[in-house]
Amino acid sequence: MTQRTDTRVQTFAHEVNRLTVAVPAPFQEFRERYERAVPAFDAGRFERLVGDGAGWDTVLRATAENAPHGFLIYWSFDATPLMRLAGDRWLCVEYLMGNHTIAQRMFRHDPAVMLYAPLRTVIYEDAQGVTRFAVDQPGTRFVGFGDPAVTEVGLELDRELAALLDHLGAPVPAELLHGRASRG
Repeated sequence: MTQRTDTRVQTFAHEVNRLTVAVPAPFQEFRERYERAVPAFDAGRFERLVGDGAGWDTVLRATAENAPHGFLIYWSFDATPLMRLAGDRWLCVEYLMGNHTIAQRMFRHDPAVMLYAPLRTVIYEDAQGVTRFAVDQPGTRFVGFGDPAVTEVGLELDRELAALLDHLGAPVPAELLHGRASRG
């Protein structure tokens, strides 16, 4: 829903599903599997492609070669050591995970999609020692833009995320499989 407060400001309200999946693996083991399945983005390689005057087709091919499960890690932060200074004992690593070639298909319609692309994910161990993977459901993030083309890519990201979780041996939330971006 769009509310216009004046001609310079727009407010968009939308509901988002946060998905938290209990993973049947110890924290460090799941973290390592995740980082193998979702490799780090090689900025140097893509800078060289740009410097060499490569076109978008070359970027598409290079991305497909480097993202075997559709996603790359653009950034990560292990919050554990810093938060331990405050006495917290949680294990927690956060990531920005995505695919710039998928994001571009939304970006062409609305550059503000970069608020949510790449996706923010977290692997952590809860108070009971259960490893968990958390992410905001992409389809519910991108439906808020009110553009059917952006929504469709968000739903595609739901399916890609479901496939990644399945590959990692984690339960797949039903919300990722329903093919809709609303709560249900």
